Amino acid sequence: MSRGNLFIISAPSGAGKSTILKKLLAAVDNLAFSVSHTTRAPRPGESNGREYHFVDRATFEGMREEQAFLEWAEVHGNFYGTSRADIETQQAQGLDVFLDIDVQGAHQLQEQRLPGVVFLFIAPPSLVELEKRLRGRGTDPEETVQLRLSNARREMEDAGRYDYLVINDQLDEAVEVLRAVVIAERCKARRSPNGRPIDLVALGFAPQ
Repeated sequence: MSRGNLFIISAPSGAGKSTILKKLLAAVDNLAFSVSHTTRAPRPGESNGREYHFVDRATFEGMREEQAFLEWAEVHGNFYGTSRADIETQQAQGLDVFLDIDVQGAHQLQEQRLPGVVFLFIAPPSLVELEKRLRGRGTDPEETVQLRLSNARREMEDAGRYDYLVINDQLDEAVEVLRAVVIAERCKARRSPNGRPIDLVALGFAPQ
C-alpha cells in the first residue's frame, strides 16, 4: 500500500484553523487527524483518545526518554507530544495525516527533514481582522487578547518556512485551497485524488 503524507498545519489563534480542518476532514477521503498526548487535565466535555491522549507526567517523561515522540513541547507548564508510532501506523495504512502543532513543534520537524512531510500555514487576512475575530469571541480578557495578538505577530514571521500559505479570508475558499494542496501532494506521490495508489502496470503504462 502507498504510504500517506504527513501534513503539518500551524496558525495563530483565531485564524480559523480548527474550523477549516473540520470541514476538510469531512470533505476528503482517506484523511486522518493525529491525536496528541498531553499531561494537562481534561476539560469538561473532553474524552481520552478524542481530543487528546491524557497521560500523567511520569508516563509522558518515560515516552520522551524512549524517543516515542515525533515532536514535543512544554506549554504553560503542561507537556504536549505527537506519538511517532501513531503517525507511522496511520501513514502505513495509506492515510494522509494532519498534525496540528504550533511553530515550535513545526521547527523540530523541519530540522528532522523527514520524507513525505508537508508544512502548511493558515493566516488571517490581516492583523486587524484577527483582532476583530478574537474580540468577537467575547470569552478572553484584554490581557489574553493582547497576548494572542503578540504571539500572532511572532508566528507570522515564520510563515515563510512553510511549504504553503493559506489565507483564511473566506472559509469555503480556504478549505478548497487546502483540499487542492492535498490532491496535488497525492498526485506527486503517484496517488489518485482519493488517496489510493495508481497502478501503472495495471493501466498498461509500465513494464511488468
